[in-house]
Amino acid sequence: MFVAEGEDLVDAARAAGWEAVELLVAGEDVEPALLAEVSTLGHPPRVIGVFRRREVPGTADVTLALWHVSDPGNVGTLIRTADAFGADVMLSAGCADPFGPKALRAGMGSTFRVPLPDFELRNAVALVAEGGEPLSDLRRYSTIVLGSEREGLPAEILQQCETRMTIPVPGVESLNVAMAGAIALYERAQQTGV
Repeated sequence: MFVAEGEDLVDAARAAGWEAVELLVAGEDVEPALLAEVSTLGHPPRVIGVFRRREVPGTADVTLALWHVSDPGNVGTLIRTADAFGADVMLSAGCADPFGPKALRAGMGSTFRVPLPDFELRNAVALVAEGGEPLSDLRRYSTIVLGSEREGLPAEILQQCETRMTIPVPGVESLNVAMAGAIALYERAQQTGV
């Protein structure tokens, strides 16, 4: 189970076919002060929905594979970006919970539409901060692998990838993982004409 806070997230979940187990509306089902006490938001929401986790059906031509991406804001942002570009998202163990409050807010409802298949690398390209070839011909790969914010990708994951690519950013150590994922999906979309 997970909680969606606020009218926008609850509406997005329901629009995507998720049925609320419990719906609490301030002033109707619960006192507004009580809702404010249990909320993680800075401003108390008018509604909180409790939902059961379930799988989102479907598969895409491209998948973002996240390895130990522990920041929930980055996980939610990458799910939202994947939604924009018609991609799936695989999460390794050690990733932030995509149904946690911060990830759900960053995902802006996309979490209810994007398939989250098991983490299994096939036909993968590793996106690394340095030392890879420039982003080119991403059409050949169905999986784009992104590493943790701090450590990147370990050797055992790199060995499972066909190649390594880097987004050149002169003068900066590296990009935020969510930004790198967005650039890679955009570049792939441009290359495939989508």
